[in-house]
Amino acid sequence: MGEDAAAAGVPAGGVLAKGAQGASRATRLSRSRGRLTGRNTIYTTISQTVLQNRLAFPSTPSASSSHATFQLGEEEDEHMGTGSTGYAVIDVETTGLRPSWHDRIVEVGIVHVDPTGAVTGEWNTLVNPERDLGPQHIHGISAGDIRHAPTFKEIAGAVATLLRGRVPVAHNLRFDAGFLQHEFTRIGVSTPTCTEFGICTMTEARQFLPQAPRNLAGCCAVADIPLEGHHSALADARAAARLLGHYLTLAHPVHPWRHALQTAGGIAWPALDDTGVPWVRRGVAAEREDHFLARILDRLPQEAQPVQATSYLALLDRVLLDHQISGAEADALVELATDLGLGRTALDRLHHDYLIALAHAALADGVVTAGERHELQLVADLLRLSPTAVDEALAGARGHSSGHLTRFELEPGDLIVFTGEMDGGRESWEERARRASYLPHTNVTKKVRLLVAADPDTLSGKARKARAYGIPIVTPDAFARMLD
Repeated sequence: MGEDAAAAGVPAGGVLAKGAQGASRATRLSRSRGRLTGRNTIYTTISQTVLQNRLAFPSTPSASSSHATFQLGEEEDEHMGTGSTGYAVIDVETTGLRPSWHDRIVEVGIVHVDPTGAVTGEWNTLVNPERDLGPQHIHGISAGDIRHAPTFKEIAGAVATLLRGRVPVAHNLRFDAGFLQHEFTRIGVSTPTCTEFGICTMTEARQFLPQAPRNLAGCCAVADIPLEGHHSALADARAAARLLGHYLTLAHPVHPWRHALQTAGGIAWPALDDTGVPWVRRGVAAEREDHFLARILDRLPQEAQPVQATSYLALLDRVLLDHQISGAEADALVELATDLGLGRTALDRLHHDYLIALAHAALADGVVTAGERHELQLVADLLRLSPTAVDEALAGARGHSSGHLTRFELEPGDLIVFTGEMDGGRESWEERARRASYLPHTNVTKKVRLLVAADPDTLSGKARKARAYGIPIVTPDAFARMLD
């Protein structure tokens, strides 16, 4: 996200190349500009020790592990703190552009590079910012994944260890290092100012790639460096690491940052404890979150009492308003079922009752439309009911009343709150609500009837209040269906 900050006017930083920069170097750069020299060792990685009972991140770009702990290779650990271990290439994804605006880090990627430009290890984790995720269309991180991620405080010791004794490098160093320093400061830890001895590959592009655009994608294109998964912290850190290696190749035999390597060895980083909290990669929600029914134990009694049924079905109806069950909603269903003493068998019966109530509503006018049947099938699939459940519910609904289920419905004048970045802008959605006789509201209170969220698992303060008050949270698409 650093180059986005530069485009938005957030300044870059870093140190200019040290050492010989005379006419001979300018001539060499002119001949070599935009061309890699075929160094196959540039992207070599070392194997990493796997901690007992914990997964270490694979170092290959195709790694799919969703959680791990950082672990230094033996070679790196041996030289840590000697002042000659190389570089730590950093990239962070954030909720916005300025920590002074309460923006936070949501992902960290760190790649170690030795003094010759060879990659020796890489680490990556999502970070729980304890707030909403900001422009998710840019960084592509879901709140469902963030639910499993550590906070920065929990990874601070590991990050400090990965930076100790190394020259910090980033594409827009002032942005990435500034966010890291702000996060350390928030937890009461003082750290070195990385911009005073680090390297900014965006700034250095003026010398090494003078015809390239300032952004990472542009520099990589000119240097013929692949950039896959742009705006993923690890992918961007990998690309910046290869860009650094490209600069070192162009400068050979001169080593432009020898002084920076020597300086980094004498910089004191705080010694913080490693909490041992696993680091979490993107996609963890899909891997870790079983269907909520898998977390329900079977128990006696098997039949739900009317009060239990009413309470559970009311929550279920609110959860299914947007035809999906978010991670937070799944947690709420499991918690309520457990509190009510409802086992798996009792819930299966309640879910069938709920589907029958929906079928009864669909049959109210004597005709079940294709859209109504599709909704019934969606609900049946979400609740893991049998393939014949919809037909059985329709048959059962024809001969029975709708039971004790009261469906959630909006009324004219109801207060509705919006949160997150939505297609078309939040203002357009608020205007649609007004045209439907609902009242957009700025804050969540107990009088609010509905929260419309770009991501239903959002960690925003509005969402936390809504969950505490039992207010349904739906996606913009679901709200649009409610308006039809």
